[in-house]
Amino acid sequence: MLIKTYASAVQGVEAQTITIEVNAGGTVAAGKQLYHLVGLPDNAVKEGFHRIEAAIKNIGYRMMRLKLVVNLAPADIRKEGSSYDLPIALGILAATKQINADRMSQYMFMGELALDGSLRPITGALPIAIQARIEKFKGLFVPKENAREAAIVSDLDVYGIESLVEAVDFLDGKTELNPVVVDTREIFEDTLNNYDVDFSDVKGQENIKRALELAAAGGHNVILIGPPGAGKTMLARRLSTILPPLNLFEALDTTKIHSVSGLLGANASLVSKRPFRAPHHTISDVALVGGGSNPNPGEISLAHNGVLFLDELPEFKRSVLEVLRQPMEERKVTISRAKVSVDYPASFMLITSMNPCPCGFYNHPDKDCVCGPGIVKRYLNKISGPLLDRIDLHVEVTPVSLDELAVAEYTSETSEVVRKRVIAARNFQKGRYERLNGVHFNAQMSSRMVSEVCTLNKACTTLLKTAMEKLQLSARAYDRILKVARTAADLAQSKEIKIEHLAEAIQYRSLDREGWAG
Repeated sequence: MLIKTYASAVQGVEAQTITIEVNAGGTVAAGKQLYHLVGLPDNAVKEGFHRIEAAIKNIGYRMMRLKLVVNLAPADIRKEGSSYDLPIALGILAATKQINADRMSQYMFMGELALDGSLRPITGALPIAIQARIEKFKGLFVPKENAREAAIVSDLDVYGIESLVEAVDFLDGKTELNPVVVDTREIFEDTLNNYDVDFSDVKGQENIKRALELAAAGGHNVILIGPPGAGKTMLARRLSTILPPLNLFEALDTTKIHSVSGLLGANASLVSKRPFRAPHHTISDVALVGGGSNPNPGEISLAHNGVLFLDELPEFKRSVLEVLRQPMEERKVTISRAKVSVDYPASFMLITSMNPCPCGFYNHPDKDCVCGPGIVKRYLNKISGPLLDRIDLHVEVTPVSLDELAVAEYTSETSEVVRKRVIAARNFQKGRYERLNGVHFNAQMSSRMVSEVCTLNKACTTLLKTAMEKLQLSARAYDRILKVARTAADLAQSKEIKIEHLAEAIQYRSLDREGWAG
């Protein structure tokens, strides 16, 4: 008897429907193979037959001595992972006429079986649910731990089950199951701005907070340069708290990536806060951008719609930093293999921090630098010019004085207050770029757009020319200064770039100054 069940294969952050054909019939001679699994399965899928056989027997059914052929179609797509156990087991039971198959074609099934028939969670439940809705399936069966994640998708009945028995009883009509209901908007709004850290936690450093506010308003990348203990990491970890909240589309997009990576956890649903990823400097290039024999998202994709923080930037391997350049421009990364090519989104804000020299005290107001001649420049040269080209704000961080730290009742603006200004500035930009595809904030402007949008009056032109000459700024600083000046004007709700906006932008180009490192 031939039976078809339906599952899904995840490639990148998208899913594709897999038809599982199970044919049972004919006797097998002694010593011959009883079960055949075809359709390009990997080892995890092949090993599933042992789990399936044990699970079927342990729930009171039989694994009959018939020739079984299981085909996973389309056969040219590699099937990976253990989540095909449940649909294959149901197909075998239906093909051997132990359960009713009348309702089986209306549903999609995914889940890894334990030997006792219970189900273990899978990865990629959200893209699988989206595909099930596209294919107009009536419902989706997943392990209970994945049910809330999959139930984000509307117009699809999602059933969270704990064992193979529940699916069997449902198909046989012995029990009826209630689909999991999740109020996506309620979850989204309840946890939207629920951060554990806040800008008001930081004493002093008002000028650095202003720089990060500019970065958040324009989507600019930032590098913080300062001695150990100046608060660089503390400030960086609070950047995501002042970014505009995710909209529902961005939240779904972000959740898909974390779902595929298996990072959502049991009973999780929607990712409603902007991600903050801070990989260690020993990370490999594959771990950063994604890849592997079975391509998985890297840190830059996990930071999609959020912040990627690289602490102690010069300590990262140069090859790792160089692979960032293309994704920062294209806001996606393409992983190509011999038979498959997958795209992962990677629209993130980059914030980095570094000491100004190996000892950490170059340009320190109180402590002397002990680095020899040329060492500071060699240290900074670990960061390539093309990478610095993509960082708009170079911010010097100085230590907070003891007087400021000792103030018992120090009051500072909260992240919520700063975020309101950032949102207002983004809305100001939204009107400017609404007709342009792929441009949403100032950092995304091309050189041609900069010349059109960032026009300067005579006084501003004179100031910029003087600054370029007196501070010996390099040519690459020109566009960056104009972009940041445009953001400063947006924060002030000004249609024109004024001289104070330009002056503020000029000060954020420390590493472009000739002779800064001696």
